[in-house]
Amino acid sequence: MPTRPTRAEVPLESTWDLSDLFADEAAWEAAVEDVDEARAALAAHQGRLGGSAAALLAGLEAVESVQARLMRVASFAHLRNAQDGTDPRHQAALARVSALQARVGASTAFVDAEILGFPDGLLEQFLAAEPGLADFRHLLDDLLALRPHRLGAETERVLAALGDLLHAPYMIYNRSKSGDLQFAPFTDAAGTSHANSFNGFESAFETHADVSVRRAAWASFSAGLKSCNHTYAATFATEVNKNVVLARLRQYASTEDFLLQPHKIPRAVYGNILDIIQRELAPHMQRYARLRRRVLGLDRLLYCDIKAPLDPAFNPRMSYADGCGLILEALAPMGAPYVEFARRTLEQRWVDRADNVGKSSGAFCASPYGVHPYILITWSDTMRNVFTLAHELGHGGHFGLAMQHQRFVNTRPAMPFVEAPSIMNEMLLAQHILARSQEQRLRRSVIMQVLGTYHHNFVTHLLEAELQRQVYALAEGGGSITAAVLNERKGGILARFWGDTVEIDDGARMTWMRQPHYYLGLYPYTYSVGLVASTAMALRVQQEGPPAVQRWLEVLKAGGTRPPLELLRAAGIDMHSPQPIHDAVAHVGRLIDEVETLFA
Repeated sequence: MPTRPTRAEVPLESTWDLSDLFADEAAWEAAVEDVDEARAALAAHQGRLGGSAAALLAGLEAVESVQARLMRVASFAHLRNAQDGTDPRHQAALARVSALQARVGASTAFVDAEILGFPDGLLEQFLAAEPGLADFRHLLDDLLALRPHRLGAETERVLAALGDLLHAPYMIYNRSKSGDLQFAPFTDAAGTSHANSFNGFESAFETHADVSVRRAAWASFSAGLKSCNHTYAATFATEVNKNVVLARLRQYASTEDFLLQPHKIPRAVYGNILDIIQRELAPHMQRYARLRRRVLGLDRLLYCDIKAPLDPAFNPRMSYADGCGLILEALAPMGAPYVEFARRTLEQRWVDRADNVGKSSGAFCASPYGVHPYILITWSDTMRNVFTLAHELGHGGHFGLAMQHQRFVNTRPAMPFVEAPSIMNEMLLAQHILARSQEQRLRRSVIMQVLGTYHHNFVTHLLEAELQRQVYALAEGGGSITAAVLNERKGGILARFWGDTVEIDDGARMTWMRQPHYYLGLYPYTYSVGLVASTAMALRVQQEGPPAVQRWLEVLKAGGTRPPLELLRAAGIDMHSPQPIHDAVAHVGRLIDEVETLFA
């Protein structure tokens, strides 16, 4: 029976090179100490921010410097832990960084308190007198928007000092998932035994053509999840109840309002995303499920069958080198500088594509300020990997441009915009492949890859968001959050969406255990915002060419200097209207129409 290699056993060229962050662990240790010293030195600014415009600027720049350096040392610890969460050294480093982040939070709490305590008109006087403060304008505006929800200075300091503990649910979930969660080997219909893992299931077995492999892997995977069902439910409940308490302390109308505040997005847009997509997309996806059952020749479609390939014979292996070449060709409309940045990302060991024991599941892109992106993915030679890599390159290209044109405090936009640049790259990849050929099986294969993207964002993540909406309402009403409740709620959401087309079993009901997004505020719905925006933007690029691309690049360069819906409006997309949502769902319907025709 094959076993997964340890980190030391995987080829070096398939791993990322973290030396661009720190040459070695000793250099990182020294940087951690430097950050801690710089944090302590911030006390020199306390009580002085209101003295003059120059004093305010000096204080803000000192805090920014500490936060940028903290991001770098934290990225090093997080990336090493992501590559192997079973290594005690990586766990210890992550804990050390978490404690440092809490100390930094406590040491900078005075900044917000002092600025919010300025007499009326003083901040505007400072902004007029000191041009350097203009770079901090959006940060100051965001801070003033929080004024009605601020607590006393000492209370804010205490909450900041508790930051490490307030983030404990996320840490516990990730630590358990990477270090403790185990899946038993399984045997397929041919008698072959397979090792199972989070990465192995999600990158290979979940989309395996052999139904006996897929369903046996699903049984093993579900059993592994069940072993932690109650622990993860308690962790999830702790996160939810923490946010409910904080929302009430800060006198928000609801926990959703509290969590949406940093998103800078109207509650109506959030509601439109959840309601319109679930209502209008469900009939299309049920139609796709019926097609899948017919083509696969199954008497019933289990939840583990909804990603099964419909034409497995037309699924050639895609090597990493070939996948990179295809992506670079597809990104050509973005212009030579963008493509060259993508090439460097792919070729200079900024991507970790190995599979090894302890590696984090899924994929992500980290962009530490002043360095460059780092992408984590588990490569298994599939076209899905190509689309996922293109997605993460979209994040890298976005923050690469933002870092070139903005200072640290202005690089990151609010969360609802974050997924648009990444999904945009997936749309460009699909357009490129489809434009090259009218061959039936190729078009069918690529359209199904695109439908995989819509499934991931408009179904998987959106239904996560629906679970969040229900669970927060339950908690606010005094209800208990237990494994049984979460399983029941998730099962009900899935059953309503899929109707009678998909059999919702216990494994499906436990899918809330698979994602870390529940510990990142209201993150899940933002994937759908990004997909709506990128669907509209990809169409504009196709219709307008360079002018649309130039608008998009300027928006990427803007980083976080404008709210997300203003960024999208600058690109030509009005998300205040529900029309882009209707249009994106209708586009999914047309794709399924074509797939049905191609399988007729």
